[in-house]
Amino acid sequence: MGIEGKVILRVLASGKHAQVELQTSSGRKMLDEAAIAAVHGWLFAPAKRGQPPIEGWATVPVEFKLERS
Repeated sequence: MGIEGKVILRVLASGKHAQVELQTSSGRKMLDEAAIAAVHGWLFAPAKRGQPPIEGWATVPVEFKLERS
């Protein structure tokens, strides 16, 4: 198959389920969807200002790269 690419996502990390948006496509729908699905399964610790947690957007790059042998 040989498909490689880089997807850049924006993630609103609030401590539970993250809101995920595609910021920069890899140009391949399959990679974009795989990156979004993977990040949806992650748990994020929310940022804190003092004691209370605050929501904050983060940029998350996801790179799909094949190892060369």
